[in-house]
Amino acid sequence: MSNLDDAAVERALQELPGWERNGDVISKTFTHDDFHSAMTFVSWVAEAAEAAGHHPDIDIRSNRVTLALTSHGVGGLTGDDTALAHRIERLVGAHHHPPGLAGP
Repeated sequence: MSNLDDAAVERALQELPGWERNGDVISKTFTHDDFHSAMTFVSWVAEAAEAAGHHPDIDIRSNRVTLALTSHGVGGLTGDDTALAHRIERLVGAHHHPPGLAGP
């Protein structure tokens, strides 16, 4: 898969509220009610990432989870990154923020 150009990344980010670009990475921090809810969210993301065959970098700080996406193999952002970000957003929406999940 080839790198996305700057315009393609910007178009994708317009459809991904809260996601930000920092160089060759897009990321978003999700805040949850507590640590347990954050870990449940990480589990959901892990399942989605495994199914997609594309894995985010995950930083867990108490009730805050930051997901960072980049395609290490090509040294930049690809459609795999934006597709997984969209999948994560659908996942969050599908769970309608059950008790314990404050949402993004």
